[in-house]
Amino acid sequence: MSGAAPILSVRNVSFFYGPGLPNVLDAVSLDIASGTITALLGPNGSGKTTLMNLILGWLSPVSGRIEVSGKPLDAHSRRELSSRIGLVPQDEHVTFELSAVEYVLLGRAPYLDFLETPGEEDRRLAAQALDDFGLAALRDRSVSALSGGERQLVILARALVQDPWILLLDEPMSHLDIGNTRRILQVMTGLKKKGKTIIFTTHDPNIASAADDVVLLRAGRLLAFGPTASTLNAENLSATYGIRVDVVILDDRPVILTRA
Repeated sequence: MSGAAPILSVRNVSFFYGPGLPNVLDAVSLDIASGTITALLGPNGSGKTTLMNLILGWLSPVSGRIEVSGKPLDAHSRRELSSRIGLVPQDEHVTFELSAVEYVLLGRAPYLDFLETPGEEDRRLAAQALDDFGLAALRDRSVSALSGGERQLVILARALVQDPWILLLDEPMSHLDIGNTRRILQVMTGLKKKGKTIIFTTHDPNIASAADDVVLLRAGRLLAFGPTASTLNAENLSATYGIRVDVVILDDRPVILTRA
């Protein structure tokens, strides 16, 4: 992990969805440094999305605490959190007929007063975000008419114009082809260079290998957390997935192989 001061701290956090139910997260502790990319890696049901919902403040820990920039999460106003933490969900149902540019403009809501309409600068930022993803030609097309990959890129563009300190991405590459997956990874690297903090979930260790740090979760328990190069090893991954996993190094990055 980076030596920079943590922008996000998760301290001994546990969570369950109801009395008598097992813990979805069990005493998880993490420090996420500002300006880094962190992958939350684990099989289905490991607690990755629940941890994201806790960071967003959508759920409250049963025990433990979460801090953003040294301040308890519940001490931030809802408006503060919406401008400081952005989310790109795995899938989002758009209930209204919005064009791509209208949808991206929703990301500017935390900066507008009640009933205030987006201004010239907001529209410029939205158009720039679409252009950055090669979607300028689709700006007036309905979001519902976009392909799954195009829609995912538009959702990311909306999060980017929100200009958050921390950007959470839930399985951001799950609907994307190889080319768009590479584009998302390039965007994350570019945001990191601008000082943004990126946290994304994935069940694919090879995608997680692009991160600076990796969190390994299994059944709500933290198995390992640290620099990707040393944490994504055969022993840790085999424990995470419960199968035999081999790791080889290619161009200084781990490549994960499973055996039949």
